[in-house]
Amino acid sequence: MRIVAALGGNALLQRGEHPDAEVQLHHVHQAARSLAELVEAGHEVVITHGNGPQIGLLAVESETDPALTAPYPLDVLGAQTQGMIGTLLARELMNRLPGREVAALVTHTEVDRRDPAFTHPTKFIGQQLSAQQAETLERERGWTTAQDGAHRRRVVPSPEPRAVLEAPLVRRLLAGGAVVICGGGGGVPVVRDRDTGLLRGAEAVVDKDLTAALLAEQLGADALLILTDVTHVFTRYGTAHPGPLVTTTPERLRALDLPEGSMRPKAEAAAAFAERTGGLAAIGPLDNALGTVLGTTGTTVRAALNGGEKGPRALPAGRPADDGAARHPAV
Repeated sequence: MRIVAALGGNALLQRGEHPDAEVQLHHVHQAARSLAELVEAGHEVVITHGNGPQIGLLAVESETDPALTAPYPLDVLGAQTQGMIGTLLARELMNRLPGREVAALVTHTEVDRRDPAFTHPTKFIGQQLSAQQAETLERERGWTTAQDGAHRRRVVPSPEPRAVLEAPLVRRLLAGGAVVICGGGGGVPVVRDRDTGLLRGAEAVVDKDLTAALLAEQLGADALLILTDVTHVFTRYGTAHPGPLVTTTPERLRALDLPEGSMRPKAEAAAAFAERTGGLAAIGPLDNALGTVLGTTGTTVRAALNGGEKGPRALPAGRPADDGAARHPAV
């Protein structure tokens, strides 16, 4: 089975953690074990990942570096995070899969230069900010911030992905037996000049889960796994009795009241892949990728059969999820 596994932001940093190298190495070490199990089970595997905290950190460093006359644009910073996170994942997978070729690619995602997202920033990047910090950064650096839980964070444009430009190369690497890491942080956003057809970087960050769904479609993948720090999508989220959702359809998944800044994009990516391809989409725990494929954990999403739509099946309210966590993760 050809699988695209999209790692949530928690693959490297948990909410509130310092973005130190050792912290990220620890989390990647744990994630690589789960991903290696997919490869050892005989699956072709492509790995994508988030970069929100990392690109936010680099943006702050670039903004405040006295050696620079102007900060680096977001597309260049996105490429830097792809290289950094890609090498951490590649080394761990090489250690766990001796003799297996592992390739980490810096990839580009084409977006529409007229996408309305460029005038309505919504994508969270960087660390949590106090109200005073957010106000200062908005005033001094022209940032836009928005509420994220109890704190504020910077938001930037997040246009819809149209194509992952290196998808043909990824297919060739898979055919040669390689494990491929690509599409990090949604890919480096680029727009194409209407007259010349030439590419240039875009000041944006593409949603990583939507890029993963698009890449899975371009690759003809059998499954899209969105791996995060919860065991399932939860119905009745935010209530006293949330219910872990086991199986559902794209229509039912979209109808749930899910947090816009965290689980909503994951649900949309899973629904879109299942609808457009008829393949398996699943949202499950980062530490059990193989179980998410097999359906022993996680929320499985499949398009409804012609014989009629089946509603979502949730675990009984009294039955806990694998870790009892009724929470949805941050991006």
